[in-house]
Amino acid sequence: MLSQKEKETIVTSPQQNEMRILKPVRTPAARLALAIVFGLIVVATLTAQGQTFNVIFDFTGGSDGGTPLAALVLDKSGHLYGTANHGGVNGYGTIFRMKPAGSGWTFTPLYGFKGGNDGGDPVDAVRVGADGSLYGPSPTPTGGYYGIVFNLKPAPTPSPSIFGGWTQNVLYTFTGLPANGANPLGAIVFDQAGNVYGTTGSDGTCGHGTVYELTPSGSSWTLNLLYTFCAPGDGQLPESGVIFDNQGNLYGTTYGGGQDGMGTVFQLVQSGTGWTENMLYSFPGGKDGGVPSGGLVFDPSGNLYGTTSQGGKHKGGTVFMLAPSHGSWTLTTLYSFTAANLDGRSGNLVLDSAGNLYGTRKYEGMYGAGAAFELAHSSGGWTYTSLHDFTGGTDGGNPVDGLIFDTSGNLFGTASKGGTNAYGDVYKITP
Repeated sequence: MLSQKEKETIVTSPQQNEMRILKPVRTPAARLALAIVFGLIVVATLTAQGQTFNVIFDFTGGSDGGTPLAALVLDKSGHLYGTANHGGVNGYGTIFRMKPAGSGWTFTPLYGFKGGNDGGDPVDAVRVGADGSLYGPSPTPTGGYYGIVFNLKPAPTPSPSIFGGWTQNVLYTFTGLPANGANPLGAIVFDQAGNVYGTTGSDGTCGHGTVYELTPSGSSWTLNLLYTFCAPGDGQLPESGVIFDNQGNLYGTTYGGGQDGMGTVFQLVQSGTGWTENMLYSFPGGKDGGVPSGGLVFDPSGNLYGTTSQGGKHKGGTVFMLAPSHGSWTLTTLYSFTAANLDGRSGNLVLDSAGNLYGTRKYEGMYGAGAAFELAHSSGGWTYTSLHDFTGGTDGGNPVDGLIFDTSGNLFGTASKGGTNAYGDVYKITP
């Protein structure tokens, strides 16, 4: 019998438009609770290109959730945290934790969204704050609300429930007005003072999205709109959040807008009177790609890397690099994906210490069900290697967001579909 303090699934292993098209299945809580199986799940080992691929958790669509669309996050203790878009005890998705346990992992659902003023249907990753609690956005516009930013922390005395006593606090509720925007999308980031930064996919003064800051003030948080996107020529739909450089400037992508309507890469620079936008690149489509779907990542030299969902040599999207040079930025296409005329969305890329890039594609690979890949950097250019081609079967399929590293160099990610129960899974790739 599992303890009443924290019921868990023990998995033993022998080895900021998909996000808005997917709709939750509104299943009564009683049926969802019956669907989750708390027990021992043994998963198979698959190999690809010399890597070892393991499914470490299969979602059931019940109380554990289902259809994970977001990347995972790792805390300093080696615990994984993530979100599931569907399922949960209320049918509006979950936040979960996975702890290493011997040769397997212990899965715990921490929170089940209710679909009201607490949000629901999460599509983005959570972040671990300085206090060890979790922060993230929820975009669901239900009950007159237009999305929230929340904090989730363990209660001082855990509740004897399936969710282990974690409590949600809403930091800010968006109203859909020009003064604050709506539909927060993309993982949030923190500055050194603990302020929260993110993007909304719509509304603001011109209705095309915003970049915002949340500042704590006593027991509440105050929203400051740093920038509102306005056409013509400006970006639209900033869906992937923002990142900082070491000077405190913010960088991000927009899914649309720009000079040719194919999206942009932008920079926000803080001055004494506010923030000023610099458009670093406006995608033209064609061989240079277009419609950037993921966020950005810096290398130690200050180059930016990201992905597009359209264009490139095969019209299936690209991986690109933007290099700064004397006040301007030069785009280089590093790789063109082959899955043309499909939803070519990619999550954020990650870099290893050697400068190699890693990511996922929703429709790519030998079976068309997605791939986890590496782009290896050498003096001769970049070489693409598929770390795993998803089949859409028990290994999962259609990964929507990117990968993360642990301290041992293992990669972890989520597949939004497939798996043993057809509700997606969490997987590990071991070098």
